[in-house]
Amino acid sequence: MTVEIKPLCAFKDNYVWCVRQSAIMPWVVIDPGEAAPVMTLLGEQPPAAILLTHHHNDHIGGVAVLRERYHAPIYGPADIAEIDHPLKGGEKLSLAGLSFHVFATPGHTLDHLCYELEGEHPALFSGDTLFSGGSGRLFEGTAEQLFKSFRQFDALPDETMLCPGHEYTQGNLKFIASLGQDSPAFQARVAEVARLREAGRPSVPVTLGVERQTNPFLTAPSVEALAQLRQQKDQF
Repeated sequence: MTVEIKPLCAFKDNYVWCVRQSAIMPWVVIDPGEAAPVMTLLGEQPPAAILLTHHHNDHIGGVAVLRERYHAPIYGPADIAEIDHPLKGGEKLSLAGLSFHVFATPGHTLDHLCYELEGEHPALFSGDTLFSGGSGRLFEGTAEQLFKSFRQFDALPDETMLCPGHEYTQGNLKFIASLGQDSPAFQARVAEVARLREAGRPSVPVTLGVERQTNPFLTAPSVEALAQLRQQKDQF
């Protein structure tokens, strides 16, 4: 059996992530900011669960409609009204043959969670904590919190597929280029993303191995370095 991971486009640049163990198993839906694309995928088949990373409306806006239609269990931060399975981080979830490890990842928001899909096909559903080539803005948390959140990912294998909440990659790579980044790995990523986007395809998922070679936010050596990068990006 092969795990299937599918990004659904929502709004201008959001992704709703759907994952299942095989074609005969129900989907797990992550961050349904809009209900319509999810319902198109699901049809009459209820999802095994809905997982939420944080409370921003572009990540949870479709939850009420999906709950009314499918009555699926909803997991995520306790401060979200629709949650019936509150999480704090550190939990292990077993859903439709899939195993997830929950990380508490404050920074973008104080309640932010990320979900690691464990097993032979590892993936990290990172919401707005970590993007390809970038990180989330510090709306509620601090650079110190975000730095500590990133360190939780250090033990994940390079083949882990990063599945972030937005299609921000090209803009992030332009910022990194402005810092003077010109390594072969970086140039290869720029070219790959250009090809994907020109073909109308998502730039993600991407492996953490690639991100470790090209994303200075993820690999910032200190809180101070991360804070400086975040400040520069905010003004870019």
